[in-house]
Amino acid sequence: MPTVFIADDQSMVREGFRALLSAEPDITVVGDAADGRRAVDEVVRLAPEVVLLDVRMPRMNGLEAAAEIMSRRIDPAPRLLMLTTFDIDDYVYEALRIGASGFMLKDAPADELVRAVRVVATGDALLAPSITRRMIEEATRRRSTVRAEPPQLRELTAREREVLELIARGLSNTEIADRLYLAEQTVKTHVGRVFAKLQLRDRAQAVVFAYEAGVVAPGS
Repeated sequence: MPTVFIADDQSMVREGFRALLSAEPDITVVGDAADGRRAVDEVVRLAPEVVLLDVRMPRMNGLEAAAEIMSRRIDPAPRLLMLTTFDIDDYVYEALRIGASGFMLKDAPADELVRAVRVVATGDALLAPSITRRMIEEATRRRSTVRAEPPQLRELTAREREVLELIARGLSNTEIADRLYLAEQTVKTHVGRVFAKLQLRDRAQAVVFAYEAGVVAPGS
């Protein structure tokens, strides 16, 4: 039963999200905030499993709040789901680098919001195709000035590197198992080792790392 905190400067959005999520028997909303500064304080105090974090807020924007929350070393660390009005928001890529588990549009259908909370609560990433494309473009641009392979990659076995590439392509554990003819539990073990060796929190960070490191070539 994931616990959820909602941070958005629009009261109607907060109240609407709270009503929607509270209606689900397996989701509990533990609080909300109208600005980034208060959101950080309340997330530290309440330690929710999932934080819905609006990108644009007063006092402290969503990106700054995300960085502050991750710096507080809350254990276990909350899953951050960024909320944005436009899918071309400049904050999204950096938010994923900081440690957000994904993003969703505020005007997405109600069932998508509920699904998003459940997805990130389990540790998976939530990346829409339009944002994934922009993330790849940004990663490629950054990589153009840094060609050296990150030394962490050398710690991965050939199989683990293969699993990382498939994660970056958006495959689930079940899909990776089918592709590599492995048991799903074996894939989970490989994924866990990849995250540990590369010091990644989840699939969202794995995708960013893989593209920046050149594990996956753009357009491949």
